[in-house]
Formats: sequence, C-alpha cells, structure tokens
Amino acid sequence: MISSASRQHLNPSSQTEITAAPASTAAVGESTFRAGKVSAIAAAHGVHDTYQAFLPPLLPLLIEKFSLIKTEAGLLSVFMTAPSLLQPFIGYLADRRSLRIFVILTPALTALAMSLVGIAPFYWLAAMLLLIAGLSSASLHATGPVLAGRLSASRLGLGMSFWMVGGELGRTLGPIIIVAAVSTLGVQRTPWLAVGGVLVSLWMAYQLRHLPRRHPESHQALPWKKAIITMRPVLIPLSIILVTRALAFVSVSTYLPTFLTEEGASLMLAGASLSVLEAAGVIGALISGSLSDRIGRRPVMTFSLISTSLFIFLLLNLRGWLQFPALLGLGFGLLSMTPVVMAIVQESFPENRALANGIYMAVSFVSSSFATLAIGAIGDLFNLRTAYLLSAVLVLVGLPFLFRLPGSRKTLKS
Repeated sequence: MISSASRQHLNPSSQTEITAAPASTAAVGESTFRAGKVSAIAAAHGVHDTYQAFLPPLLPLLIEKFSLIKTEAGLLSVFMTAPSLLQPFIGYLADRRSLRIFVILTPALTALAMSLVGIAPFYWLAAMLLLIAGLSSASLHATGPVLAGRLSASRLGLGMSFWMVGGELGRTLGPIIIVAAVSTLGVQRTPWLAVGGVLVSLWMAYQLRHLPRRHPESHQALPWKKAIITMRPVLIPLSIILVTRALAFVSVSTYLPTFLTEEGASLMLAGASLSVLEAAGVIGALISGSLSDRIGRRPVMTFSLISTSLFIFLLLNLRGWLQFPALLGLGFGLLSMTPVVMAIVQESFPENRALANGIYMAVSFVSSSFATLAIGAIGDLFNLRTAYLLSAVLVLVGLPFLFRLPGSRKTLKS
C-alpha cells in the first residue's frame, strides 16, 4: 500500500509534496544528527575510494606487463565501473535487508581486490579482481549514502556533504599512496596495503554494532513497479539535469589538463589545475549540503548550474595564472550540486531510499560515460574549446527542470 507521502509524488506540482518531504526524513529516521556515526561512514567511504583510485597509476604497469593495446587497457576500467549499472538492484535489496553490512564489508573487499591487481599473473585475473572491486564499490555507493542520511535526521544535506567530502579526499589520496608504495616498496609488496581496508572494516563493525540489522523503514518499502512509478515525477527531471550537467562535469574532470595544454598553458599550470579544482570542490560540497538544509535545495542547485556555466566562460577568456580564480569558482560551483541532489533523492522517497539512490547513481554513471565519449568526439571533430563552450551552454538547459523537483519548506516560503 502506497503511503500518503508516496502518493503525493504522483503529482509533482503539489505544494503538499514540497513541504512534506524533508519532514518525513526526520520522522522516520533518527531524531538528531549523529555526527560521530556519519563521520565514520564518510571516513569509510574515503578509505574505500582511496583503494578504488589505485587503477589509473597502475595502468601503465599493467600495459607493460601484459603487452596490452589501449583498448584492452581501457576495458580494465570498464570492468571496475560497469557494476554501477547494478546499483538500483542492490538498492532495492538493501531497502528490505541490511544497509550496514555493505558499509562494513566493502572497504575490506575493495582493498583486497585493488591491492592484488598489480601482482595478478594474468590479464583475466586482473580483470576479475577489478570486477570484484567494482561490485564492492557499487554496493557501497548504493547504500552508504542512505545509511548516512538516516543518521543525519533533518540535516540530510549536511550528511551528504560529509559523505561526498570523504570520497573526494579518497580519490585525491589514492594515486599518491599507490605511486609512493610502488616506488619505495615495489609492486610485489602492494598487497600489504590491503591491511588498512581490513582494519577500517573491523572499525566500522564496531562503530555500527548498535544499529539495527533492519531499519524500521524496511517494512514500508514499496514493490519494485510501484516504487518506479512513484519515483518517476522526480527522477525524470532530475535525470535531465544530470545529463545537461554531465558534459560540463566530464570536460573539467577528465579533459582539463589536456585543454589547458592545447591552449598554451605551462605544464605546471596544467598539472596543478585538477588539484585546484578538486580542493575548491571539496569546500563547495561541504558548504552546499548544510546550506541547502537552511535555505532549500533549489536555490543551491540554481547557484551551482549558473556558476558552473559562468566560470567555464571565464576560464575560456582568461590566460595563464589568471585562470586560477576561474578554476576555484568552477570547482566550488560544479561539485556543490552533488550532495544536494543526493539529499533530494533520499528525502523524496523515504520508503525506498536505497533504490532511489541506486537509480540516481546508475543514471549519473551512464550520463557521465556518454558525456566522456561526446566530449572526446567533439574535441576530435573541432577542438576542446568548442566542447567547453557547448557544455557551458547546455548546463543552463537544466534550469527549468529545477522547478519540477521537490524543495524544502524554506524554498516554498521564499
């Protein structure tokens, strides 16, 4: 039977829906923000993503070891990312079973798999290890934000900020750690790095020991088909926003050093660009979630889309070190949207949080994958400057669809 909160989502224009969503988050979850537990989950996310970030630095070693062509090397990345498509299914199961088991086990599982990739004697074994790491990653990213959200009560945006900052820090530290380990210890000793992930899993088992195996919301979870129908009015406009934003996200997260080099930037500037972008993004992600709890989700998302477009235009019209302020603004604005979107997804569907989050993660993965191919194709046909211009314009197309999304009470009052 569909609850009253769920029935309201069948009419996306209803003001009742807009005011009810955040209230339900606190009503069915924790009554206060559990800072210690949320921080622990964010830390586990960071450690997990540290290991997941081992692959790019290891690829040159694997290419040489197995005499791989570029396509075979690229397939290794596909093996790790393809399980993201299973996140809706994982989320559906997690809504009815246990969330904490995924958060506890995945740091150790990913650590073991990724620490063994470098010493795999065969290509197929390296691919199998990456597939295991990919399944582990999909499980954590489908369920971890939901558990953090339930422990965040009415400060859901802040909880999602914690979650995202953990992941961003992990992706920053991962390449540094694996390169240092290979350089000083040799690739044959990288399996010892798995100890950190195993210890974190043991620590998480202790941290989450008092949480119920099944959350009280689990008995309210809707059947698959009813849940999808209920989610459609929110997830369709949200997916459109994600698609229009994907070109901008990929253009700066994947092609930024290449673009700056083509534009005549020094190697130092091009190399430092991603670090500057990432640092600003961490600050943006940390601030935006908490701010959206206070002023509403929609104003923060509006700022994110407009500022992303504006700072891409500035980046295209500045040269040399003057581009750094544009990179700071671009990183802050671009990454500030993610915790807000995750908060919207969870507060809109309290009965099926993990399923909704899994669908969001899968849509984000697919849109980013196609955007990567599109930016590359545009860059080959024209140049990356044209691709950047197109992404700056396209990101604004998502603005009208913001008004199809639920907001907070404060958004409605304003």
